[in-house]
Amino acid sequence: MKKYISQLLALSLSVMVIPAIPVYISGRAERSPKKASVPESSSAEEAAVPTESQYTADIAPEEAAPAADPAKPYKVLDMASGEIIEVPVRDYVIGAVCAEMPASFHEEALKAQAVAAHTYAERQRIRERTNPTADLMGADFSNDTSKYQGYFTQAQAKQFFGESFDESYRKISAAADEVLPYILTYRDEPIVAAFHSMSTGKTESAENAWGASAPYLVPVDSSYDTKAPGYREEIRLAKDVLRQKLETAFPGIILGDDISTWIAPLESSGSGTVLIAAAGDRSVSGNELRQALSLRSACFDVRFEGEEAVFTTRGYGHGVGMSQYGADSMAQNGSTWREILSHYYPGTKASEQK
Repeated sequence: MKKYISQLLALSLSVMVIPAIPVYISGRAERSPKKASVPESSSAEEAAVPTESQYTADIAPEEAAPAADPAKPYKVLDMASGEIIEVPVRDYVIGAVCAEMPASFHEEALKAQAVAAHTYAERQRIRERTNPTADLMGADFSNDTSKYQGYFTQAQAKQFFGESFDESYRKISAAADEVLPYILTYRDEPIVAAFHSMSTGKTESAENAWGASAPYLVPVDSSYDTKAPGYREEIRLAKDVLRQKLETAFPGIILGDDISTWIAPLESSGSGTVLIAAAGDRSVSGNELRQALSLRSACFDVRFEGEEAVFTTRGYGHGVGMSQYGADSMAQNGSTWREILSHYYPGTKASEQK
């Protein structure tokens, strides 16, 4: 996913300023990318919440993007068979929400997620019409969730939800149906609808996360997140494990004998993301360290206890765009899906597709 984002970022910077950023923008699920269509977890709710949106980072507007037929099915490349499957828009949006947000979340949060998922799909469809990806062979996206937004078929949703399938699928379907005509736009183009599990208490800018700015992907308050489950997590890495991870991620890195000199955050953003860190003899980004060490976010502190490095993270995911736990908290406090989306994507509007 990181490689995919980097490639698209390079493209965006070579043109003027159309999703994900990553999906996914995946996004994003940047996420630690999901490796299977049905995530393995003892908790369906934990598995459904992305660590990173599966969004691409092409946040510059496309030139003369042809209009897409909003009623036309999406073309999804099945990676197992190599076949391109046509999926009705409604089925895709429902399946994406099933894969990306817990069914236990408030209906208004589910609606906000449905609009974000739909926006992602529309933006990706337009992108493939203007700049086709050879590996997709004419499809809009594939079911490879390390590169594209998560999506469950109904059969996968049944497997995922188990005994709660009927109730969960009915709830998600009702939410998606209410907002199905809408996508988020900025200057009449589908936006980069990046989302993540939970922020540090304030969302991050696309510029800090990916090096390319978008006027609607800027820091906003999301203080609800500080009370979300798993907001603050700790991971311990033994010296030999940390050495192996660093040497794998950064070939040729020089590490001394003293583990306490191996990593040091140097510069952080106003949202808490580590922008620059020292890693051995290297200067690296916080996101590079996050990927290398499988941290929940690039907002982290590190301390050393004997021959162990102890990392404390805040939030979960890249922090850009809509916080899913923040959206749920806003909904629980009376906000509508429109208000949620306006808060996390300032300056955008919910546009009805004709």
